[in-house]
Amino acid sequence: RKASNVENLETDVVVIGAGGAGLSAALAATENGSHAVVLEERRVAGGNSKMALGLFAAESPVQKRQKIHASRDELFKMAMDFANWKIDPRIFRAYVNKSGDTIRWLESKGLRFGDIHPLFPNQYPLTWHCPEGAGPALIEALVASCADQGVSFSYQTTAKKLLTDKNGNITGVQAVKRKGNQKKEFRIAASSVIIASGGFGSNKRMLKKYSHDYADGMIYRGIPIKGEGIRMATEVGAAIDGIGTIQKSGPFFRGSLPLWRAAIDPHSIWVNKRGERFIDEVAGYNPFESVNALLRQPDRICFSLFDAEFKQRVIDEGTTSYPSMSFDREDVKLKDFEKDLLVHAQKGNVKIASTWDEIAQWIGADPDVLQATIDEYNGYCKHRYDEIFDKDRMYLTPLRSPPYIALKCYSAFLGTIGGIKINQHMEVLNGDDIPIPSLYAAGVDTGGWEPDTYCARLAGSTLGFAINSGRIAGENAAMRVSKKPANGKQTNSI
Repeated sequence: RKASNVENLETDVVVIGAGGAGLSAALAATENGSHAVVLEERRVAGGNSKMALGLFAAESPVQKRQKIHASRDELFKMAMDFANWKIDPRIFRAYVNKSGDTIRWLESKGLRFGDIHPLFPNQYPLTWHCPEGAGPALIEALVASCADQGVSFSYQTTAKKLLTDKNGNITGVQAVKRKGNQKKEFRIAASSVIIASGGFGSNKRMLKKYSHDYADGMIYRGIPIKGEGIRMATEVGAAIDGIGTIQKSGPFFRGSLPLWRAAIDPHSIWVNKRGERFIDEVAGYNPFESVNALLRQPDRICFSLFDAEFKQRVIDEGTTSYPSMSFDREDVKLKDFEKDLLVHAQKGNVKIASTWDEIAQWIGADPDVLQATIDEYNGYCKHRYDEIFDKDRMYLTPLRSPPYIALKCYSAFLGTIGGIKINQHMEVLNGDDIPIPSLYAAGVDTGGWEPDTYCARLAGSTLGFAINSGRIAGENAAMRVSKKPANGKQTNSI
């Protein structure tokens, strides 16, 4: 393409990606005196952040109002202990120290936070700040605040390459904007660039290359994101850190939230393809950890088993699983449960049978093995003691009332975490751990802040890091801009 077809523009800060991290970065940069342009490949803002429920924070105004003790020091140490110190303590400390003020910042944008709920029973401290309206409301508030501050947005625009000078300093971004069948190429000169493109959850090639937990058949629950931000960063010399971590969860039932809730109800039992139990089913209260046991099973699938008595209790009273799925207990009374069972039985994801032999045949297990598993478990229920997994006796409910039901469950993941190596200022580092001038990164494109198992004990960590790292990146990018001479004209539209 001839150079005359390339439009040249200028601004202070270019942000690649309009998810939670990118929006926060653009807003923080603008609030600190810079003009920001956000490039977003999709038609709308939000990314995977739009699907989140809440974010982590310590010592927030909400926690203080509700008299919840959530010490930054205590939570920092909890995170480092959980990660066995395999994450960068300075990055996590910067995040946790910023997090309480970020809730204040979000409240100033009009977000309202109600009571802080646990992600799982007996969680301490309570860290999960869920705004009214959840992720969509958060994104709406950030987009509106960006618009009020004069942030420029260019949707359906793909960043292709980071521009550099002869010394390797970042000088801007080359991008392509789509409009129908037409494409427009342009270059934006900028004093700082922030990468916040959301990982590589839909890039199977990268997943297979970097993630030992990923395998074909694993269900991706996020939006299409292919890792272009990480690619662009490595092309200019960025080092890699923590790449391959996926925010995995399971067991997951495909296609029906009511059946998924039932599948991970602690009164059910879970068996693998051999018909053997492999976990204390109460672990399903934290599916980010129970998935590790599932990934050890043949084909990384399992079957949740229950009987007619369980089914009727669910219809009458609702499930007791994963209370975070709904704050309204009335909402978990699953009136369409029986209909969902029949629909998914036709689809092949559910088996309803009068005998365990029929269930075993459907699973592909030896009928004698499955029957032995059921008999053993019912014996544990009778004696009120699970000799293998020490399952809480309050959930030891025998399966004796036909018809029997089996739900086929999978491992799933919400997105990737890790890739670009950063420091606590969200500056991108090269192979010698030296910041690449003018380049920053935020959110799940970055590594060093989350271990290979998502730390749900600090509930809301992924969204929390997106928003907080975005703020930190935006503030530091603006600080760099303020130390440079003005670039000249700024673009307000692309």
